Formats: sequence, C-alpha cells, structure tokens
Amino acid sequence: MDLPVVELEPYLEARGSQPLPENVRNSCLEVAKCLREAGALVLRDPRCTPEDNDRFLNMMERYFGMADEFKRQQERRHLHYQVGVTPEGVEVPRCALDKDLQARMEKIPDSEKPRMPVGADPKWRYMWRVGPRPANTRFKEFNADPVVPEGFPDWIEVMDGWGRKMIAAVEVKASLFSFLSLTLSKTFVCIDCCRDGCDWIWPSSRRIHILDVSGSDLSKFTEEGSVFAGYHYDLNFLTIHGRSRFPGLNIWLKQGQKLLVRVPPGCLLVQAGKELEWLTGGECSAGMHEVIVTKETIAAAEAAKQAGRSLWRVSSTVFGHIASDAILQPLGHFASAQAAKNYPATLAGDYVESELAAIRLKTA
Repeated sequence: MDLPVVELEPYLEARGSQPLPENVRNSCLEVAKCLREAGALVLRDPRCTPEDNDRFLNMMERYFGMADEFKRQQERRHLHYQVGVTPEGVEVPRCALDKDLQARMEKIPDSEKPRMPVGADPKWRYMWRVGPRPANTRFKEFNADPVVPEGFPDWIEVMDGWGRKMIAAVEVKASLFSFLSLTLSKTFVCIDCCRDGCDWIWPSSRRIHILDVSGSDLSKFTEEGSVFAGYHYDLNFLTIHGRSRFPGLNIWLKQGQKLLVRVPPGCLLVQAGKELEWLTGGECSAGMHEVIVTKETIAAAEAAKQAGRSLWRVSSTVFGHIASDAILQPLGHFASAQAAKNYPATLAGDYVESELAAIRLKTA
C-alpha cells in the first residue's frame, strides 16, 4: 500500500481565489480524510526541489562524519537538547519506558509489530530552530538561539533555506486541513487563520518550528533489525519528513497497518503530531513510527559503499509546533466529543516539558 500524494501546486496557484476551484476543494477533502483515517500522507510541493534536499543532505553527511569530539562542542544539555547536537545514546525512546505504549505494542500482530529497542537510541540528531522567536515567553529553553558549528560557512543559509521551504509546505498543509474540518462537514476547524478566537494558536509572530536532523552511522550499525529510533509519536502539531537516501522508516496508520515508507523524489511525508491530536480531542491520532535497519537499508548502504559515498543515514524532519505559551485544548465541536476529557487545557510548553522528561532529554 502507498500513501496518497497530494499536489500542492494547484492550491498555490489558487490561493486568494473565491470560491476555491473544485480541484483545490477536493485536495482539502483528501487532506482532512487522510489525517482522520490514516494520520499520514505525502505532499508534492514544487518549492521543495530534489536539489534543495540534496544540498542539505550533502552538508549534514559531512557534519555527522566529523569526529565525536567536534560534534560535542555543539551539545546544549542545559537547554534540554532543544538546540544543537544530541549525541547517540542520550534519547530513550518512549516505548522503552512507557508501560501503556508497551501494552499497545503487544496488541499488534507479530507481522506488524515494531522492534523493541534496548536502551537509548544510537542516533545523533541536530536541532535547528527556524523562524522568529517570541520576545516574551515562559519557556526560554524552547526558544533559544540556534547553534552554528565552526567550519561550515554555508550552515545558516542551508539550514534556514531547507527548513523554511519545509515549513512553507507544512503551513499549506495546515491551511488545507483548516479549510474543511475532519468531520468533512461545513464546520470549520481553523488552526492557522481563524478569526473567531483561535488565531493565537499558529500566528507567524509566535510560532516556533524545529528542523530536526537525525544521523545514523550505517558503517557502525549493520545488523538487520538494529533500531535507530524506537517506536514513538511526535509531540508537536504536524511533522514533515524530507526524503532520505537510505530506507528504514516504518509508520503505522491509524488502523494499525505497518507501512515501509517510500517517499518519491520531490515529495515530503507528513504525519499528525500529539498537539494536533490534543486540539482535535483524539479525532486525529498522532502517527506512530520507527527507524530501523532493514534489508533495503543494508542493500542501499552496500551500494553507497561501493560508490564511495557517505554511510551516514541523514533524515530531515520539521516539527511544526504550537506556540509554547498557547493553551492546548480541543477546539470547536471537538470540545464536546466524549474523548475530549482526555485532553485537558494545558500550556503547550508544559506539555512539551513533560514529554521531554519522559524520554530523558529534560534535565534538572
């Protein structure tokens, strides 16, 4: 099974038109349906080119290939690793600690079951904040200045360039989602542009987004089944993944079906995050996923080795966040749903802190 591919070009051409053309309305319906029923879909955005992706991957392969001592200079443990580098062996996947999540995994058929990791994830990651930071916030550590490593003169240009393009894509996705509600009715659930009290959730002046770059060393971890990122959900609003040069990302659809992700060139994978689940009172579930070494990963690594290319598996992910000082709670008609009681009003920053503590990233 392949995920549906939503073309953004017609929407980009029609923005501002009243009424929207039928093909754009159909795209809105497809996005809302995919988020509700599957929790994931693929976007093709003409602004995010394969060349942009390759330039980014080339730079990050060079960075992760540097000595560990050099990379640790960009470590910011006191900021809960929310900027700079997180070394391998630090982040503990939620499934290794959460009994409820483990019970959920046990119910999955053996053929679809995720790999249970042993200990912390053996991947490196780099967190780069993209966009303006709020002048006043209770959560300084979530809004810290980015960290730039020495010896990479084009670092800011490449990171901001690729990060902004991915954010632009996820913002269009939010707009499509907002245009029609997840119930596919005439009730609007506006996450980013609503005028009746919800516009503070996703405004350009206060939103904070993270470009999260993962690096996994395929020269070091070569055994099939090795877990780079254990079974987990993302804590943010919407997640958008760039295309990696090595396979290994598995996702679980809302119905529980496991899917090895194959993102076509020029496309991006989008998944629902926990903040979106919160705002919809559970109607749209956060997407579960893992990154492991598969047969396809081993074959791609062998081909890269023969060609003299890097064996670092680099993935780019943008975490689109709700503003730290905004309140998470079910919106609109989702507030009256039976499951809404499971999502009490909570400051987004407090929620993020609790999640970071659970995976051992938040320090005292």
